[in-house]
Amino acid sequence: MKKSLKLLATVATVFAALTLAACGSSSKDTASKSATDKIKDKGKIVFGVKQDVPNFGYKDPKTNKFTGVEIDLANKIAKDLGVKAEFVPVTAQTRGPLLDNQQVDAVIATFTITAERQKTYNFTTPYFTDEVGFLVNKSSGFKSVTDLDGKTIGVAQSSSTKDGLENLGKEKGIAFKYSELPDYPTLKTALLSSRIDAFSVDKSILSGYVDAKTEILGEGFASQEYGIATKKSNTELATYLDKQIKALKSNGELKKLTDKYKLTDATAK
Repeated sequence: MKKSLKLLATVATVFAALTLAACGSSSKDTASKSATDKIKDKGKIVFGVKQDVPNFGYKDPKTNKFTGVEIDLANKIAKDLGVKAEFVPVTAQTRGPLLDNQQVDAVIATFTITAERQKTYNFTTPYFTDEVGFLVNKSSGFKSVTDLDGKTIGVAQSSSTKDGLENLGKEKGIAFKYSELPDYPTLKTALLSSRIDAFSVDKSILSGYVDAKTEILGEGFASQEYGIATKKSNTELATYLDKQIKALKSNGELKKLTDKYKLTDATAK
């Protein structure tokens, strides 16, 4: 009996050692894989995208399908990798934390490239360049930026728009009051109800919110370059995505996508 117990104990010890070795080997194999290989193993690449920006990233409430130039770009990248694109809605407030927590692989969500943001995230070559503008009620009588001196401007929380407005104010010798709201639909509602005097963000985003009662002022300011963002440590995926954007720009595919949504890149003006 004692011999049997000893034999069983020995077998169990050997089995445990082999299991640990196998797990250790598997763990090392996984750790040594590149970011793109890990994505291929999963069969999907997860993108943080906007769901409230017509022409860029918009989720149709009736079909629950995403459309827009950023969605098309994400699908092209996924196809090249041989995987499916999965979309997670983000806002200006949540896109950074979702990257930090690795809940998304990359963010393609009208994410403006700034020197400050580049300290925290990797950004690809810009895939679109815009400029900030103002959406106003036609009944307001506002015709130029100077008409907005002392007025309340609605901006999205955590966006770079407010910084651009501050610089514009110094340049024009005027000042603005601010109302920071969570998303673009809320800003549009605030404008229509006259709780704010103007809704300010990139002009191409504003174009999706124009209706019979509103218009975009002709003046634009503060050039905004959009790039695909990845976690700072994820350099391999960042390099891959950058090559993809450069290739799509050079072969004309990127322009076809922006033309599809009637978007005009500010660099083409």
